[in-house]
Amino acid sequence: MTSCDMLLLRFGEITVKGKNRSRFEKAALSHVKSLLRPYPAAKVIHEFGRIYVELNGEPAENIIDALKNVFGVTSISPVKVVPSELEAIVAGAIEFVSAICPGPEATTFKVSARRVWKPFAHGSQEMNKLVGGPVLKASPHLKVDVHHPELELHVEIRERRTYLYSKVIPAAGGFPLGTNGKAMLLLSGGIDSPVAGWSAMRRGLEIECVHFHSYPFTSKMAEEKVIDLAKVLSRYSGQIKLHLIPFTEIQTVLAGTGQDNLIITLMRRAMLRIASMLAERNGALALVTGDSLGQVASQTLASMNVIGRVTELPLLRPLVMSDKEEIIGQAKRIGTYDLSILPYEDCCTLFVPKSPSTNPNLHIVERIEASLAGLTGMLEAAVEGTETLVIKPHEPVQRKAGDEAEIKEDWF
Repeated sequence: MTSCDMLLLRFGEITVKGKNRSRFEKAALSHVKSLLRPYPAAKVIHEFGRIYVELNGEPAENIIDALKNVFGVTSISPVKVVPSELEAIVAGAIEFVSAICPGPEATTFKVSARRVWKPFAHGSQEMNKLVGGPVLKASPHLKVDVHHPELELHVEIRERRTYLYSKVIPAAGGFPLGTNGKAMLLLSGGIDSPVAGWSAMRRGLEIECVHFHSYPFTSKMAEEKVIDLAKVLSRYSGQIKLHLIPFTEIQTVLAGTGQDNLIITLMRRAMLRIASMLAERNGALALVTGDSLGQVASQTLASMNVIGRVTELPLLRPLVMSDKEEIIGQAKRIGTYDLSILPYEDCCTLFVPKSPSTNPNLHIVERIEASLAGLTGMLEAAVEGTETLVIKPHEPVQRKAGDEAEIKEDWF
């Protein structure tokens, strides 16, 4: 990447929010500032509809990689800053284009000038010619193409300075983090649930992760895998809470009912009950799962109906109409796929019957649950036994093992 002085961040959907727009922009600004903490020299400037980041010597590539994850921001452009004087603009444009396209390969080219500061002596169309002519003279390998140029030089003239840029880097888009409330994500060690969590965050939800473990039936490596997945998600939120729920006793009792074909249904209903209790404690207004319609037996429409009846909270399923290949592609893009395919079993893969029910009967399921003495107490005990971790992308995860602090050195 050529050297640049600042970054221009553009908003997307939030620009149509009318009177609420300022609230959404402030949320995105707060997210940007949180991700810039490792770069103390960088300065953030907020203007209506945009955020600028003055680099002041900080590494552009690293900051762009971080800010691409800011929800609500649709694109980022590295910007060269020059004084708002014709001679300085022309000289800056020649230097800027020469650095990007040094030649000798032929490249199509276009200047798109925009005079935001109206007292500037030359209009936008005139500036296209005043800048384009000297640039073409300095770089004869460039050819003009006003319709489909390979290089489009944007010249944005403002009162105090002019911005030159050509590259538009796609960013996360959606709504700023937390502007649409909070939800609890049921995070397994699989491919789907981390993608569902990312999708929920992209629509403005703050999420807290809930993971069920059945140690010693499941290994500690399976638990660490989920912590790593939460750490990847924390790149997009600055930090994230992970609630680790002991599920061994409940899962053992459910397996002892002898209702093998309904074990998955019973287990998932118990998980939703626990997640709903945690949601109430933590001010969350919905649950998020990685269900994809028809993918497995518990994700048929009949199964999802019976499982979902156990909670009064909205049950959000961002992936419900996505196929597996789409989900895998998104998992690779957000950086969770390689972790998700690690071969460590979680509690969702235990006690899986040969023929799980795809059309469970709600009344039968409720009768089985009613026959389990002490089930409610076990659910409440699981909530009380929850271990909660606060996970940040650039810090080791601290846990307590007995009275001693255990630090997991895992960096991303």
